[in-house]
Amino acid sequence: MKPLLKSACMAMAGLTLATVSNLYSPTAQAQTAEHIRDTAKQTLQAFNIPGLAVVAVKDGKVILAEGFGVRDIKTQQPVNAETLFGIASNTKAFTAAAMATLVEQGRLDWDDKVIDYIPEFRLADPAITQSLTIRDILSHRSGLGLGAGDLMIWPNTDKSVDEIIAGLAHVPIDHGLRERFAYNNLMFLTAGEIIHRVTGMPYRDYITKTFLEPLNMDKTTVGFSHIPKSNNNVAVGTIEMDGELHRFPLDFLEDFGGAGAIAASVDDLSNWLITQLNGGVSPTGKRIFSEDSQHQMWQLTTPLPVSDERANDGTYFAGYGMGWFLKDYHGVKQVYHSGGILGMLSLTTLIPEKNFGIVVLSNQQAFGGLTAITQEALEQLLNLPDRDWVKEQAEKYHESMQNKTEFAIEKPANPRSALALENYAGTYHDAWYGDVSLTLQDGKLRVSFTHTPMLKGTLEHYNGDTFIIRWDEPLLEADAFLHFSVDKDSQVQGATVEAAAPFTDFSFDFQDLQLQKLQQDITAAH
Repeated sequence: MKPLLKSACMAMAGLTLATVSNLYSPTAQAQTAEHIRDTAKQTLQAFNIPGLAVVAVKDGKVILAEGFGVRDIKTQQPVNAETLFGIASNTKAFTAAAMATLVEQGRLDWDDKVIDYIPEFRLADPAITQSLTIRDILSHRSGLGLGAGDLMIWPNTDKSVDEIIAGLAHVPIDHGLRERFAYNNLMFLTAGEIIHRVTGMPYRDYITKTFLEPLNMDKTTVGFSHIPKSNNNVAVGTIEMDGELHRFPLDFLEDFGGAGAIAASVDDLSNWLITQLNGGVSPTGKRIFSEDSQHQMWQLTTPLPVSDERANDGTYFAGYGMGWFLKDYHGVKQVYHSGGILGMLSLTTLIPEKNFGIVVLSNQQAFGGLTAITQEALEQLLNLPDRDWVKEQAEKYHESMQNKTEFAIEKPANPRSALALENYAGTYHDAWYGDVSLTLQDGKLRVSFTHTPMLKGTLEHYNGDTFIIRWDEPLLEADAFLHFSVDKDSQVQGATVEAAAPFTDFSFDFQDLQLQKLQQDITAAH
């Protein structure tokens, strides 16, 4: 909810909204900051969020950069403006901007082919491989499905970038090139490798030199391992389950590279916001990228459908540019992006016509809390009808948490027995992921995704040759069905996997796995 002061003051003074927006006095800035501050404090309790950090900029000035709550539920140390959070997919805007600088230098073009820079790059469709451009991979229109291939990097992997790119050749294609939007992290990882190949510098080094250093983003790092050991002002993720918060330390998934490896503070991100709103010029007057580059990144490239509900909320057109989502919102352009890793979320929003930007960082997975803070700020900025965004979003969040608590896999009415468990044991291989190991231990089947230390679990029989994988780490919320294929001689040939719950994160792209049992294991079983 917003204070009931703006409309009344305007009416009494006889001012138009445009006049007020253009002036946006120090008093108005202070009121906006106080409103954001109050909303953030409400959000901590309403969404069971341990800690938040918020920065808002208006007309080239920081009007708020603060922390709320605690950065770690174990230490109870407070969040402040310099606390580092993993910003996950908000890294994608940096990757797109890095590409823009290379376009400006004449070292590549937006519509150059990916294979021109990574000759060994392949997708499962040869025609797409030959035609795929840098613009395509930065705008999520590659033909790969939602999150396809993410198991190569999510949760943390031991795979190298070269191994991940090699694996892409076997990830199933979901639809035609440029046919539709499908969010895909590995295309941005590929973009990061192009930056490496063109510059001769690791992605991290190029981002640091091109953006972090000139923008005085001194605390920000690309990759969790590069945070100085002396800096303990780092947020630790939490996950709510059954009404309780569970500490979930994670290394911010530096394996995501150009897709999501940055750790940043709101203090540092203020300079990034101002540079974006200044058309590529930093707060100190240094040009970081050109206005034309920004136009390219903020140009709607891949359309997205707009539901009646969104239209009723003031959005009629939406899509993705390069590294940014775009939409109209009550008559103005909104440029935004979210980010999420296990236990941590972020949301960046820009309203260029109002020269306003806001970032919200959180060490909990309640995205509605970030939405509420942002929407309350936009409500005041755009003088929109009053809504209680905290209440609305909290109700949705708690309903979703209740649904998770109540979710249970229905038992089959007439379950069939399985083969003797030793028949399923062995090594299974998927062409893009690699090996998955099944071993018999203490009378139970254990599964291990060999490139992903966190993906280990126990198989629970469900029906016939179908089992449920119960991961050792239940906070993953990713239990899955494992369906074995058995030939006429009762020999296990392979297996497929599918998420068991509708709320499983899309980066657990189990459905794309085609596991084949290695021949020596089939022979041994026989």
